Amino acid sequence: MNGTAGTTLVRDGMFAVVAADGGITGGHGTSPDGLFLRDARHLSLWSLTVGGAAPGVLVPSAGEDSARCVLTPPGSRDEPPAYTVFREQALVPGGLTERLLLVSNLSEATTAHVALSVDCDFADQFELRSDGRRYGKDGARRTALLRADGVDFAYARGDWLSRTTVAAVPPPSAAGPVEARETAHRLEWRLELPAHGMAELLLTATAHPHGAPAGPASAPLPSRAAADRAASIADFVGDEPLAMPVGAPEGLAAACARGLSDLAALRVPAVGPDGGDLTVPGAGVPWFLTLFGRDSLLTSLFALPYRPGLAAGTLGALAATQGSRYDGYSGEQPGRIVHEIRHGELAHFRQVPYGRYYGSVDATPLFLVLLDSYTRTTGDPALAEGLEAQARAAVAWMFRDGGLGDGGYLVYSPDAEGLVNQNWKDSAGAICFLDGTQAEGPIAVAEAQGYAYDALVRTARLARTVWDDPDWAGELDTAAAALRDRFLRDFWMPGPGFPALALDGRGRQVDSLASDAGHLLWSGILDREHAHRVGRRLLEPDFFSGWAIRTLAAGQPGYHPLSYHRGSCWPHDNAVIVLGLARCGLTDEARTVARGLLDAAAHHGDRLPEVMAGYDRADHPRPVPYPHSCSPQAWAAATPLAILTALGRDPLDD
Repeated sequence: MNGTAGTTLVRDGMFAVVAADGGITGGHGTSPDGLFLRDARHLSLWSLTVGGAAPGVLVPSAGEDSARCVLTPPGSRDEPPAYTVFREQALVPGGLTERLLLVSNLSEATTAHVALSVDCDFADQFELRSDGRRYGKDGARRTALLRADGVDFAYARGDWLSRTTVAAVPPPSAAGPVEARETAHRLEWRLELPAHGMAELLLTATAHPHGAPAGPASAPLPSRAAADRAASIADFVGDEPLAMPVGAPEGLAAACARGLSDLAALRVPAVGPDGGDLTVPGAGVPWFLTLFGRDSLLTSLFALPYRPGLAAGTLGALAATQGSRYDGYSGEQPGRIVHEIRHGELAHFRQVPYGRYYGSVDATPLFLVLLDSYTRTTGDPALAEGLEAQARAAVAWMFRDGGLGDGGYLVYSPDAEGLVNQNWKDSAGAICFLDGTQAEGPIAVAEAQGYAYDALVRTARLARTVWDDPDWAGELDTAAAALRDRFLRDFWMPGPGFPALALDGRGRQVDSLASDAGHLLWSGILDREHAHRVGRRLLEPDFFSGWAIRTLAAGQPGYHPLSYHRGSCWPHDNAVIVLGLARCGLTDEARTVARGLLDAAAHHGDRLPEVMAGYDRADHPRPVPYPHSCSPQAWAAATPLAILTALGRDPLDD
């Protein structure tokens, strides 16, 4: 992730962010630290002192399966530290485990004084963002209860109860509250060290989130927990590296390996339609480690030829949470695929609409696209057979509430309580006219029409080949052809020779030149001539930064290289475009974009960030970071796999 934190650990839908010395301070804003599970921070203070002072850092915290650092108590050149502290931390199911190994540097016995200040603020992740919002919490109460081996923290509000238990072996020799902090406590130890000997302190912080099943009774040592995580990652990545095509760009193999490792770490638990346990790609750390409809769907599409199990899990989890009623606050509608699922306190009390939030115009057609893609890629119709009812409900939503039946296009209306924009560019102001003003709804964004077209074509194929319903297949094919014809008529801008970003509520073309047009090549809604014009235009310097295609072409009034969606560069956006370029035969253009992305990945340890700034490569020899970028992030991690598909194998759409 972006920021100054030393290490981010991720496992099983949980993550921890610790500083260079392994500590946690309770930070807010773009880089919050702490232990997080089910959208809440379960450790907000974890501050070690040795020898009565903050330790010196000889080796800063680093690692992925575990975080390791080397610390010392105060010392000088003439009086070097009496002992050295080797600190190892790892995530275990339900919490954080830590081992402090204190090794004496002296030829006589000595006593090590160790103290740990701990606290749990149980903050909802929405409270930690830097948007200035405040949420009322009448009746909320935080408590801390000392135990023989540590302290038990609790947070209660109405029917909500969350806890975190901190335990130590050996138990602390002294403990008490920290002044001026509501529930913080300080645990202290006096550890005897023989001459050149050692002592060990084991610490465990176990989270008990509201509504979650009870965790394990005991936690393994960090080394064992790290080995378990490493084995899980290795099992997903596999023993054999992915086969690279002849002439594959340099760095593709390394980026694919890094991407698979990140996808393995980002998997989160979910539940299928039958109540069974599933695993799906969570969107990213720190803000989005949960099931996201659009993100999980596109991630699964990119990874489908190589790890089809992600797609099966995603389809099952989204089918289980598909809308079944009307709820204006959450945006739920029958047949609509969920955008986001949250488990936190604010969602529980409906102070934010994101418990199950359906504010997405594109997750529903992408669900249908993935269902057919999975069936064709695996050759197994069983999943499609089992999800026929959900697929039919999704199609019905597109025509009914999605707007395809009434106005001819998928549309969304801005949500005052949730998302103003409900396509992948979901930040306020992202769907803008050439002069930079935000379009007003109902809004029909270009790429969603392409997804709808593709969904209709693919669902027709499923109806014909799996569900034995040729009449419905014919109706869907007819609807798809009509959508394709009117899209070119209504969206194409003859002046710039490019599709409009959207149609606003009055049917006007939103005339910014945006990367969304590249998605139209992937979905197949444009004919060959228009697709080639779009594909080549996206490689012009105002669009292509040298690293990637910008979300908005430079030089337009609305362009800003550090805007979330109005000039930055998103790897997943480029992945869809690369697949589209390959689909319509623009091989050189596809390789050019792929090369830029892989060069950018090489500057980030072969890992692509969620988003990069839009500055030109000619002006900056390294990709300029976007300040709020998530990393690791699922669809960025899967982008190299999409590149591999585009350059070396048959595209997902043929």
